[in-house]
Amino acid sequence: MQQDAAGNNEVQLSIVSTLGKRGRSSDPQGPPGKIQQMDTGSDMDTNEYSISDVEHTQPVRDEVYYMEDGSCIFLVQNTLFNVHRSILSKDSSSFSAMFSLPQGPPSSSPSEGSSDNNPIILHGDTPSEFRHFLWALYALPPELRIVTTPSADLSQLIDIARVSNKYAFKTLETWALDAIQVYVNRKPCPILSAIPPPASYTFPAQNASASAVEGTAANTDQLTRLIRLAQLCGHQALLDTMIDLLTQLMTSSLQYAYLAMTLADELDIRALKGAAYLEIMQKATVVTAVGVDLTKPTPGFGGLGASNTSTFSSTTPVRKEPRLLITPSQQLRLLSGYYRLTRIWESLRTTPPPFEHAPSCGATWHQHGCNQSWVEFWKDKTRGDVVLGKGLADVLGRLKVIQKDYDRLGSSTATYMHHDCRIAARRSIAECIRKIEEALPDLFGEGHGGDGDGC
Repeated sequence: MQQDAAGNNEVQLSIVSTLGKRGRSSDPQGPPGKIQQMDTGSDMDTNEYSISDVEHTQPVRDEVYYMEDGSCIFLVQNTLFNVHRSILSKDSSSFSAMFSLPQGPPSSSPSEGSSDNNPIILHGDTPSEFRHFLWALYALPPELRIVTTPSADLSQLIDIARVSNKYAFKTLETWALDAIQVYVNRKPCPILSAIPPPASYTFPAQNASASAVEGTAANTDQLTRLIRLAQLCGHQALLDTMIDLLTQLMTSSLQYAYLAMTLADELDIRALKGAAYLEIMQKATVVTAVGVDLTKPTPGFGGLGASNTSTFSSTTPVRKEPRLLITPSQQLRLLSGYYRLTRIWESLRTTPPPFEHAPSCGATWHQHGCNQSWVEFWKDKTRGDVVLGKGLADVLGRLKVIQKDYDRLGSSTATYMHHDCRIAARRSIAECIRKIEEALPDLFGEGHGGDGDGC
């Protein structure tokens, strides 16, 4: 997945403007209908179009925001907007800084933005996005109330927040993000309600129709946009909400686990990374992007969590499970996580989590028997059929089975343990689970920081 270049907090204007005499072309007017553009040497955003397309396509005026009394004309792709400088100069925006630059003398060529033939060109936006942004600037209070109702247009709010962030309209950006936060926190959650049942989600087959591929992409587009937006704008509350939603989805659908893994890598979201990689490791059949011809069937390629190993031979049947195409870096992280988790279990299998004995237990001869009873209980449970039925690297799953048995058995658990020590031992299991969950991003890292030997 392409890295999001807007991930930092620096505001980068994608405005091509040659105000005054700075860098003006030798033919500022150009032929009628031909748009002037200067090369600023900066990287443009994703929605950029070629200069040749602009030169050979006659721009059209926006039906709503090309105002006859406007004072500045912008070109967004092939659409002209004529709006008021005083409106765009609000909120200490980047437009305000641009408009404050010194102009050339009146006798010089007309400045950018003064006519349809010489507009200010904005890159990285679509006409729809810029139109939504202008709506938020020009709308009346009764019109703005809709964003706090169930009828709010989420795509419109996302566009407003993104464009406001890009051009440093901080107040407008915060307003849009808060409205999005209210929208996604409604009960029932409109995002979850709009998502079909997990069983309906499958990865398109290699010969799938274009409509099937588009449908699968559409299912994840809104989640992806919201998470990227929250990360871009640094809105932690929205980011936490979206991570919680995606975590719920990925436990029931492999598609969302793959999306979570990809976004965690792209945006470096630690809170999402460990859980996503764990889901993929346990449930997915994966192939790497190197040395695999995806146009041909591959004989049984077992997932990392598979209990049976597959042999590669001409007679091996092709497996029907959906396959995930992963990068070599992702494969390395999955293998590292598998290795480290199996090491942790090997340590835990023979050594139960430590706990602090109660004072009344430590002051008597009973402490030795308490320890011995705890160890015997632990070894017995780690050899149980239910625990061993979990994948070898499913340390969390195995620990949760033991924790459930410990709670179910109650006072009969580890018969010779002191009552207060039983409570402390129970807390030690929960603490061990918590530590492993927090360490998952490091366990699936590429370095050596995640190596561990238990709790």
